[in-house]
Amino acid sequence: MKASLRIDCCGNLYTGLLLCNAAIINFKMCVEKIEGIVKEKPMATKKKILYIVEAMGGGVFTYIVDLANELVDTYDMYIAYAVRKQTPSNYKDYFDKRIHLIEVKNFARAINATKDIAAFFEIRKIAKEIKPDIIHLHSSKAGALGRFAFSGKRVPLFYTPHGYSFLMQNSSEARRKIYKGIEFVCGKRNCTTISCSKGEHSESLKLNKQAVYVNNGINMEQLQKLIDELGDAKQHPFTVFTLGRICYQKNPALFNKIALAMPDVRFLWIGDGELRSELTAPNITITGWTERKEALKYSASGDVFVLTSLWEGLPISLLEAMYMKKVCVVSNVIGNRDVIKNGTNGFVCNSVDEYVRTIKCAKNNDMSRLVEVAYQEILECYNTKTMAEQYNKIYVAKLNNR
Repeated sequence: MKASLRIDCCGNLYTGLLLCNAAIINFKMCVEKIEGIVKEKPMATKKKILYIVEAMGGGVFTYIVDLANELVDTYDMYIAYAVRKQTPSNYKDYFDKRIHLIEVKNFARAINATKDIAAFFEIRKIAKEIKPDIIHLHSSKAGALGRFAFSGKRVPLFYTPHGYSFLMQNSSEARRKIYKGIEFVCGKRNCTTISCSKGEHSESLKLNKQAVYVNNGINMEQLQKLIDELGDAKQHPFTVFTLGRICYQKNPALFNKIALAMPDVRFLWIGDGELRSELTAPNITITGWTERKEALKYSASGDVFVLTSLWEGLPISLLEAMYMKKVCVVSNVIGNRDVIKNGTNGFVCNSVDEYVRTIKCAKNNDMSRLVEVAYQEILECYNTKTMAEQYNKIYVAKLNNR
């Protein structure tokens, strides 16, 4: 009995050792197999994108923030930029922490030979250090310098004008011809132009056949969060408002004429700028520069959003007003008329009288159907996620065709 017990114990022990040994062998084989797979197919690293942005303020700033934050899960994002007066003091807080921000010290808004040459070599040095897989130039100055700094052959090169300089009516005709000439010469470079509206795209095709367009979009999730934090809008007098820099492009003189023609209506300009003195009508209130949440609070108290611009790319302020279900009344220029279809989702005007009649109509009639159409178009077409998906498709197609 004791002998058979010893045999059973020894047998079980031996069997256990065999099973343990087999398990170790199988484990080693699995490890070796996994190591072999890893060696054959290393984990893919993110492609690097370098954005070069001179006009880091206003709508361009919002656009860059939203697009970069959407793409950072897919790409390793680098942004070489210049600080402007309109750049928020806490601008770094707007970006995802994974995005690399590099200030270009020599970028200057106006043409400056010394600064421009220095900026040319500075952005080349930045690109050499980063070794990006894609370079995307934003605004006219970055577009001109970047298309000569980089050939576009080894690294896919893209350019977004955000409103062509030669369309800016505050420049003399001679200067605009110079700007257009620069764009024409630069258009011969190996670079794809991505316009931010259909109207801008039509101008791009006159300069460069390598052109596509992706409509600007807004970050609906972030905007809605801010709106929710504001709570229900309080009762307020009927208000006509606009948002942005008080500059020649935004045509404050026309805004002032409309206000003078409607002395019983409250007008509000959210922002500030060098042409503040042109807003003389007693029924206009100027907020000065405010933080985004405060600007949004002012917008929420408005009823009709007005843009009197002389030119536009595709204004973010307009898209946000549409999302907030404000009646939008805009000037008849590229960008504005690409979004607003007269009488369908807003109104397009050509004169002071047209603005006055339209604002009175909005004040005295139910516009709920019109603003709902505008709101639905934002949901479907003019949002950051849709915009980022379209940019990603363009980038991927270019990378695959190298």
